[in-house]
Parts: sequence; C-alpha cells; structure tokens
Amino acid sequence: MKVRKVGRRGTESYDVELAPQNWAGDVYRKKELDNLKKVDKNLTMHLGRGIRTMKLRDIPDPKPRPSTEGMVRIMNRGTGSRPSRNKGDKQ
Repeated sequence: MKVRKVGRRGTESYDVELAPQNWAGDVYRKKELDNLKKVDKNLTMHLGRGIRTMKLRDIPDPKPRPSTEGMVRIMNRGTGSRPSRNKGDKQ
C-alpha cells in the first residue's frame, strides 16, 4: 500500500510502500511469543519500576483472551450500548 508522507516541517513529501501493520492484536501477540522463544531463559528481567526482578523462565505463559461475544458494551459516557464483537483469541 502506497502512502504519501510529509517531512521537513511540511515542505517535503514522499511516497512510501507500507508493510502490514503488526503492532496490535493476535498477530502482535504471536510475534512477541516467537521473540520470547528465541531469548535465553536465564535472562533476568526488571519489572515494575525496576524494583522487582524475575528470571525469564519463571514468567508464566499468557492466558488466552476470553470471548465477550453476546455481552453488552457500554459507550458514550454510559448513555449508549452495543453488542460486543470480541471473539477472544484465534488460536
């Protein structure tokens, strides 16, 4: 997909070919899990504000996201509602 970007305080424009965006949702979750499998399990991670540490092997696997299909989603400062379309993880 071609996109026109603007640079240099709006004085320059150029066309860029964009790849699919993989920064949210199930695609991102799968990508991050694959990255975690490549990392050494003895790596120490600093959590919170840097006051807690934990080995990477001790971090539990993420749970699948539950489906909320059929429930009601409240919108517009609590004055409106619509049915939820979240079908959960697609694994």
